[in-house]
Amino acid sequence: MKKVILSLAILAGVTSAAQAQSTRFGVKAGANLASFSGDNSSNYKNLVGLSAGVMADFGFSDLLSFHPELLYSQKGFKAESGGVSGQARLSYIDLPLLLRVNADGLFFEAGPQVGFLTSQKTEVAGTTLSTSTDGLRKVDVGYIAGVGYQLSSGLEFGVRYNGGISDINDPSVTGDKQRNSVFQFQVGYLFGGK
Repeated sequence: MKKVILSLAILAGVTSAAQAQSTRFGVKAGANLASFSGDNSSNYKNLVGLSAGVMADFGFSDLLSFHPELLYSQKGFKAESGGVSGQARLSYIDLPLLLRVNADGLFFEAGPQVGFLTSQKTEVAGTTLSTSTDGLRKVDVGYIAGVGYQLSSGLEFGVRYNGGISDINDPSVTGDKQRNSVFQFQVGYLFGGK
């Protein structure tokens, strides 16, 4: 909870500092190619999920901006063993706090992210085995690095890597340490153009 409060305080401080510069708001959506990394994850395959939400862009200058987002994001993995397939789908509300470098339409972005687990569904051979989030960490800390291109109309396209830092398992659970590993392909629109 302290991390969430600190993140929101940073967001508020940077937002206040950026008010004198350009401020734009927008929406975005896309596809996630998600899996887990870490212990015993080599047999996991990518699971396709959705991401969608809102974003803001607080320009410090033509070159640099602060770019927070609030996204619904599906993560997880698929696996197959002995001819039986299964998947685990975890849904998060993610709060990326990104610094964006703009270069004549091309942009580079990086920064920390906090994710809040909202639901989980595990299926094996098409049958739901679990929908409980027990045993999973409810807050996921990670990072983002990405690149994209924004048209003068405000339409933008981007690809990014979203890596987890914290183990997805609750600290009270012993066993494998695994983290979220997600490639995101997104389309967005910032109102007010570039």
